[in-house]
Amino acid sequence: MSVESMYQDIILDHYKAKHGSGLRDPYQAEVTHVNPSCGDEILLRVQLDGDVVTDVSYDAVGCSISQASTSVMHDLVVGKRVEEGMATAAVFTEMMHSRGEYDPDEEVLEDGIAFLGVAQFPARVKCALLGWSAWKDAAAHALAVEPVEAKEEKND
Repeated sequence: MSVESMYQDIILDHYKAKHGSGLRDPYQAEVTHVNPSCGDEILLRVQLDGDVVTDVSYDAVGCSISQASTSVMHDLVVGKRVEEGMATAAVFTEMMHSRGEYDPDEEVLEDGIAFLGVAQFPARVKCALLGWSAWKDAAAHALAVEPVEAKEEKND
């Protein structure tokens, strides 16, 4: 089995069994992102406990690349501190803008390395980054939300 074939299989596996798919409550922040190039769309929710990502859920309509990439992103950020997730997002984004000339660190990107081949096609890069962009926005919004307890204390 070639490396390209293995990577294609990873993408198809994540597309068929999307990790984190389906909107869940509770959540602290919700964002919608659309790829104007192709019409792919994602509604993504983030739940934090302090600065730790406890859940990412989403509903998406789009190609296999955008949905599989969001599934991989879910696996890479849930259970991690937001700062770690943002660092991983930066590494993934750097790889996606490399036009395939990148030596990915499997320890950091895990199944995300499968998208190295996608990076060779500039028109598909936005697809692979859609869920990541939504997650970064939602995580930033979630960090800005005051916990309900803190709001109640101020009213006393």
